[in-house]
Amino acid sequence: MSQIDRVLRSNLKLRHLQMLVALDQFRHLGRASEFLSQTQPAVSKSLAEVERMFGLDLFTRSTRGTEPTPFGEAVVRFARSVLSDFSRTRDEIAAVASGAAGRVSVGAMVVATPGLVVGAVERLKRHSSLTTVHIEEGDLTRLLPRLRVGELDVIVARLEPGYASPDLATEPLVEEAMRIVVRPDHPLATARKPRQPPWAELARMPWVMPPPWASSRIKLNQMFYSQQLDPPSDIVESASFLVTLTFLRQRGAAAFVADNVARYLAREGLAKALPIDVPIELPPVGLLTMRARRQSPAAEQFMACCREVAAAHPPERQPQRQPKAASRKLSRASS
Repeated sequence: MSQIDRVLRSNLKLRHLQMLVALDQFRHLGRASEFLSQTQPAVSKSLAEVERMFGLDLFTRSTRGTEPTPFGEAVVRFARSVLSDFSRTRDEIAAVASGAAGRVSVGAMVVATPGLVVGAVERLKRHSSLTTVHIEEGDLTRLLPRLRVGELDVIVARLEPGYASPDLATEPLVEEAMRIVVRPDHPLATARKPRQPPWAELARMPWVMPPPWASSRIKLNQMFYSQQLDPPSDIVESASFLVTLTFLRQRGAAAFVADNVARYLAREGLAKALPIDVPIELPPVGLLTMRARRQSPAAEQFMACCREVAAAHPPERQPQRQPKAASRKLSRASS
């Protein structure tokens, strides 16, 4: 292990790390060499040099391309983390030199985007208009790996208890009720007298639903079961805002979205919430960060703005309580 420690601390160069990440991304020596503007023999020689340092095979070569070995996967994760820190430091130094305030990379779930994220960015820009905010939309399965390797500073999301982990710090900010929405000209939305549609009618409709792992999807299915109904079978699963809007419009589907998303869609004339109660408890929406990572000033400022936006919400939308199981798991992750 002393050899590996020496390699990680002093022998690896920036070009080695860039080469490892490129090989992992393209899984092909030729395409990686094109990306790096190097010859294929030069990339092959560089890989052999790194493997010689470690005394380990990091990639397997075949006619189909290159694949990282388990050792290679660990070293690539290290390389991505170092390159992300390098990029962040470079941007901060450039920002200070230019008089700007820095850069923050944010992962955002749809549930948090129209309310917390947009509100926080607006506040941040009022204080520091030159701060660059990079936002990536996705679900936790996509965003968490990027947070762990340093490509994201913070995730604003529903704090799903199934993703609680000792390396993550969680900070609940708001609770978000859920609404069922349809396009504005849907028959259920244009009736002269608004009516609460029976669950049996909703079960026969096409739906855009959250992914199966999401607590909101599980709770929605339970609502149908409580009505002695099977959940809808004509479904599209997606956490994408654009996909949801597209299928609301094209297929006349129903969608299950957070209250702040439903209100945003209504303001823009894109959807209408149905007058039906969905009395379910879900984990709060808040901040996810890496516990051991020191945040940049821009990231700290963005998170402070998120807290200000949450504090400005009406009292009933502040976190009153968490489902017991979720509360236990999240407290373990924060301890």
